[in-house]
Amino acid sequence: MTRLRLGPLLRYVDEAAATIWVETDRPSTAEVRCADGAGGREHTFQVAGHHYALIPVTGLTPGSDTSYEVFLDGQRVWPLPDSPFPPSTIHTPSGADDDEIRVSFGSCRWAAPPSSEHDPVGPDALDTLAAKLAAHPDHVRPNVLVLLGDQVYADMVSKATRSWLAARRDLREPPGAQVADYEEYTHLYYESWLDPEVRWLLSTVPSCMIFDDHDVIDDWNTSESWLAEMRATPWWNERILSGLMSYWVYQHLGNLPPAELAADALYAAVRATPDGTDDLRAFAAESDRDPARTRWSYRRDFGRVRLLMVDTRGARVLKESERAMLDEGEAAWLREQALADRESSDHLLIGTSLPWLLPHLIHEAEGWNAALARGERGARWARFAEDLRRRSDLEHWAAFPRSFEALTELIAEAGTGPSAPATVCVLSGDVHHAYAAEPTWPNGEHTPDARILQLTCSPVHNSIHRSVKWGFRFGWSKAGRALGRRFARHGRLGQQPIKWRRTGGPWFGNQLMTLTLRGRTARLRLDQAQRVRGSNPRLEAIEDTQLTP
Repeated sequence: MTRLRLGPLLRYVDEAAATIWVETDRPSTAEVRCADGAGGREHTFQVAGHHYALIPVTGLTPGSDTSYEVFLDGQRVWPLPDSPFPPSTIHTPSGADDDEIRVSFGSCRWAAPPSSEHDPVGPDALDTLAAKLAAHPDHVRPNVLVLLGDQVYADMVSKATRSWLAARRDLREPPGAQVADYEEYTHLYYESWLDPEVRWLLSTVPSCMIFDDHDVIDDWNTSESWLAEMRATPWWNERILSGLMSYWVYQHLGNLPPAELAADALYAAVRATPDGTDDLRAFAAESDRDPARTRWSYRRDFGRVRLLMVDTRGARVLKESERAMLDEGEAAWLREQALADRESSDHLLIGTSLPWLLPHLIHEAEGWNAALARGERGARWARFAEDLRRRSDLEHWAAFPRSFEALTELIAEAGTGPSAPATVCVLSGDVHHAYAAEPTWPNGEHTPDARILQLTCSPVHNSIHRSVKWGFRFGWSKAGRALGRRFARHGRLGQQPIKWRRTGGPWFGNQLMTLTLRGRTARLRLDQAQRVRGSNPRLEAIEDTQLTP
C-alpha cells in the first residue's frame, strides 16, 4: 500500500479551485475527494528518489466550506486513522468585494520538539494556533498563512537531526552538523511539517512562503566576497543546489496559481519524465550561476487584497559598486505588479522577509557599513566593514541604499492618487521581534493617500538573546537615533528620503500578526503563544488596533 509521507498541504485557494501538495513513498496517483463532489487527481513526479504531487482541485463552490480526503491509488490515507483533529477543509471566498480577508504572517520557525520534551524557546505559535482552531472548528480562521522565511534551518539543526546526520556521515568533515544534500533537506521538512498540529494546520489553512537565509545558510548572499569564499569550498555547490531544489519542491511550487503552473516549463518537464532530478538540478545550477534568469517572487490576489511576495535573497546584485537588493528584472516585475490596475485593489501587501524600516540606529549603521564596504573611507575601513557586515547581519534594505530609496519611491507612488489602495503594508520577519512603524515624508511633500506601514513579526518559534533585545530597544530610542546620525556622518550618507516612527512594539516572544481586511478597512492583531500553568499553551492577544476607519 502506498503511504502518505508528508502533507497534505493546502496551498492555493480561489472561488472555484485549489491546489493540495503531498509527498508519497512511491509512484502513485494522488486524488482529493471533497464532500461536495469537487476533487482532482494527479500522478506523482520524482525528484532524488522522492515522490510528490500538486493536486489541482476543481469544481468548488464559491463562498463554501467543504471537507476533503486524500487517496493514493484508491486507498484513503488522509485523514489519518484515529486522528484527534477535525476534518481538513477548503474554504473558498465568495468573490464579493466586501469579503473579509484575514492574513496571518510571521517568520523564523525552529521545528518544535515532541510534546513530551521541554521546549527551551517556549510554545510554538503555529502549534498554538492549530490547537485553538482544532478546539473551535467554527472559529474564524486565516484565509492565508504567510510564512516569510526560515521555514527550515539548514545551518542550525536540532539535537535529533544532528544524531541522524551523524549516522549518515562523519560530522568532522564539512559542512559538519549542517545539511549537505537533498536527502538531508527532506529530513528538515519532515521534522518541521510532521509535527501533528502543524501538519493539520497546513492541511486546512492555505499558505504562501518565501525563503530567507537560514533556508540555505546564515548570511546567504550577504556580499560578493562572501559568495566567492563559499564557492571556493568543496561542499557549497551541493548545498546550494540542494537548497534551491528542495525549496522549489516543498515551498515554491505551491505558491503559484494554477494558470502559472500550467505555463511553467520546468514543472512540465519534471512531470513528463520518470525522474525529474536532472532537470531540476540543471535549473538550480542556472539559478545559482545567473540569478537574473530565475524569478522566485510571485503575486497572489485574495479578492481586493494584492500580495506581492518578494525574493530578497536570490535576486541580489552583489558587485560592490552595483549592490542592489533586486536585480533589474526583479525590480521591474515588482514595479509592474505594484502599479498595475491599482483600482482593483483596496490593500497592497508587500511580503519581504527583510524589513524595509528598521530601528533608526540599525538603519543608519547598515547604511554606514555599506558606504565603508564600497571604499568611502579607504581600503582599511572597507575590510573592517566587510567583517562587521557578516558578524552583525548588516544586510537589510538599509544595507542597499539605492534599493531602499527605490522601494520607498515605489511605495509612495503606489499609495498616491485617486486609484490608490487604502493601505500599503510591508510584511516582514527576520529580526526576532515584532513592531509596527509608519513613515512620513519631509515637509508633508508627496505624502501618499494610502496609509503606509511596516509590519514586522518574528519569530514563530525561536529565541533571542537578552542583549539583542536591549539593542533593538535602544535602536528605537532618542539616544539610539542620535548615535545613528553619527554613523551617517562618518559614512558621508545623504539625508534619508523619509522619516519614520515606531507605532507599536517592540514585542518579544513566539508570535503571529494578523491583518483583517474588509473593503477599505484594516485591523491589526498580534497574538503571542504563552505558557499557562496547569494547562496547554494558548494564544494571547497583545495588540489589537484599527489601522483605517
